[in-house]
Amino acid sequence: MSSSSSPAAPDPSGTPGGEGAAAQPSSVPKIVRKKAAKPQFAGTMLVLEAFVVLFATLTASKLLDVPALTVWIIGGVLALVLMILSRTVTAPGGYVAGSVVQVPVLAIGIAIPLMIPVAVVFIALWVVSLWLGAKIDRERAEYDAAHPDEAPNVA
Repeated sequence: MSSSSSPAAPDPSGTPGGEGAAAQPSSVPKIVRKKAAKPQFAGTMLVLEAFVVLFATLTASKLLDVPALTVWIIGGVLALVLMILSRTVTAPGGYVAGSVVQVPVLAIGIAIPLMIPVAVVFIALWVVSLWLGAKIDRERAEYDAAHPDEAPNVA
C-alpha cells in the first residue's frame, strides 16, 4: 500500500486533504508581517548601553580605589540586565523596566563624572527610540489600513 493512497496523508505542497483539495488562488496576496520598529529601536539602544557600561566598568576598575572585582560585579550585572532587557522589551512592563534601568546608568556618573553626559545622551536616545518607534509603527498601520492592496507588506 503506497502512502499516496491514504486519504489522510497531505500532499507535498502541504495542503490538507491531499491532491483533491482545492488550491488557494495565486491572486490572493500573502501578507508578510514586518517587525515592529519600537521594540527594534528600544532593544538596540539597550544593547548599545550595555557596551557603554562595560567600557565604563573597564575605566572604573583602573581609576577607582575600589577592588576591581567589586567594580566588575556591579558593572557586569548592570550590563547583563541591559542585555536581558533588550530581548524582553515587548514583554509586559518591558519598556518600563528599560526606562527604570536608565537610572543606574546615570548613577555611574557618581564614580566616573564623564559618564554623566554620555548617560544623558543615552537617556535622550532611549526616549527618542520609544517615541519614534511608536510613530513609525502607527504610520505603518495607518498606511496599511488605507492601502490594503498596495501595502508594502504584501508579497
